[in-house]
Amino acid sequence: MMNRTKIGAALLGLALGGGPLSALAQPQAGPQTGVTFRNTVTGEALDVTQGKEGGRDTPAVKKFLETGENTYIDDKSCLRNGESLFATSCSGCHGHLGEGKLGPGLNDNYWTYPSNTTDVGLFATIFGGANGMMGPHNENLTPDEMLQTIAWIRHLYTGPAQDAAWLNDEQKKAYKPYKQGEVIPKDAKGQCKPLDE
Repeated sequence: MMNRTKIGAALLGLALGGGPLSALAQPQAGPQTGVTFRNTVTGEALDVTQGKEGGRDTPAVKKFLETGENTYIDDKSCLRNGESLFATSCSGCHGHLGEGKLGPGLNDNYWTYPSNTTDVGLFATIFGGANGMMGPHNENLTPDEMLQTIAWIRHLYTGPAQDAAWLNDEQKKAYKPYKQGEVIPKDAKGQCKPLDE
């Protein structure tokens, strides 16, 4: 049985020239993509069109929004940028090597939020925030910068390759754990232009 609010909304829709079902429809969270991003804590759909301007039109972001695949994962030029972005946006809470400080560690195979084993889940946590002090970073980082940051976080991983759900089988075979002091050349070639300094 329909409650009074729904009946009133349906009648209002008819009065405004819409059908009864159009009055009951709920707005959607941004344009549809192939992947649905959900808030890590509430499960609500995230509108990834909101936040810092730019960084939504790169081929990597377009592919990620459609498939959930981060093409930056093993691209040295993106890792170079991701290291810098991580240092300024994440390391204060998560440690310079992702070892954890105020926030949880990000460099092993234990995830506070199991959804963060996927790049879609980790993106949603960075974009929309989580519990504690982990606020949303969608005003600080563009989606493209988030993908570069995720690539660096994945690069810091020191756990077993078989637990790295973000790597495909070929990447798992070639995987080498991060070693402190590793330096990525500033002129590394790849998909990512150097960050503006």
